[in-house]
Amino acid sequence: MAIQLLEIGTQTEQLASCRLALLMGVFTEDNRVAEFLRFSRSMLQIENAILVFQDEPYIWFSSAKGCKPFLAHEEANLVAYFDGADCLDILHPNYAQFSQHIKNLGVDHARLLAFNLKDGDISIGQVLLFDEQPDVFDAQQKMVVQEFVQSLISIIKLRVENAELKELYEQQSALNFSKTKFFQIIAHDLRAPFHGLLGFSEVLAQERDSLDESSIQNIADYLFDTAQSTYSLLESLLNWAMAEGGRFVYHPINFEISQSAKIVCNVLNSLAIKKNIQLLNEIPADLKIYADINMVTSIIQNLVSNALKFSRTDGTGVVVLKATSTNLGVCLTIQDTGLGMTQHHTEQLFEPKFTVSLKGTAGEKGIGLGLMLCKRFVDLNNGEIQVESKEGVGTTFTVTLPSATNHHQALCAENSAINTQ
Repeated sequence: MAIQLLEIGTQTEQLASCRLALLMGVFTEDNRVAEFLRFSRSMLQIENAILVFQDEPYIWFSSAKGCKPFLAHEEANLVAYFDGADCLDILHPNYAQFSQHIKNLGVDHARLLAFNLKDGDISIGQVLLFDEQPDVFDAQQKMVVQEFVQSLISIIKLRVENAELKELYEQQSALNFSKTKFFQIIAHDLRAPFHGLLGFSEVLAQERDSLDESSIQNIADYLFDTAQSTYSLLESLLNWAMAEGGRFVYHPINFEISQSAKIVCNVLNSLAIKKNIQLLNEIPADLKIYADINMVTSIIQNLVSNALKFSRTDGTGVVVLKATSTNLGVCLTIQDTGLGMTQHHTEQLFEPKFTVSLKGTAGEKGIGLGLMLCKRFVDLNNGEIQVESKEGVGTTFTVTLPSATNHHQALCAENSAINTQ
């Protein structure tokens, strides 16, 4: 059996899995793998050299004709033969077995010298130097090549660290861009309602005597609704900022999830009535979870508010809260018969891209901050959140939270004292 060399390109479709080889520039003009193997061969004045990176699909073969890859064999477990040593030569007790193993893999040779590339106690690859000459490698030759091998390990570690730093830099740059975009959207969303607040406040201050009771009531209603929605936006912004900054303290207890649902439904029922929507709380009273009650209440409030925002106002709109116990935990569902969403929209719903969200059925505006906050709180409580939606039919959010245990503080309807303001 002989090894089959491949051309980099169409024959190496698995190259993307070769992380270390790519970091060493095998696909570029700065091919440090080819350079290293060429210098190693010249030091020992031998014909062939091989570089193996642990768990990568290609092995790199160097000869006078150049450096090319070939497919790694699934059974080519080379590191086991070193038995903890850095070098494997004719003096090593496993040399004969190792040499035969290499021949079985298609690498014929008369003499062989191998080095284990170790980063601490972890092997990241092996270097094999071989040809058909009968001479034995002397100690001086081995020492020089071994020092050169150590320089390769240093280069690999440096390039890995540089790649990690580059990735962190790119992540930070993307985060900074997102934050800038976020503040731009916040400023835009806050400026619009303040124009209305200032304008109608000025009318009340300067033209109060010329207004009848109906006009005053209309202005008062507008000021109240606008102030309420603006406050809601600021509250979501503050909660999101605190969650991202790690200032929220996660304090899980056992409590009945119906308590959180009851608080939310009591607060939002007036909005549901105003929009002519049925808000139905069908969560069992004795279903307990182990989570942070404040975060769970915020999750339910945001999801119910969102459902009311997009439900129809013609009398057919319904928002239903349900919960069941499963093997995975307690599954809370909030279902509406609203506008629904496209698949593209649902896939990006929890992504922190800060794009302006769709308007609600009563013209409500937002930036999707509440859903991002829900996702953050669900993650903090070791839960999962999913969404199913169909345009024109409605949307269902499913939140799975850990079931209550018997070893933690408990909170139930009889002993709860929750501030609903």
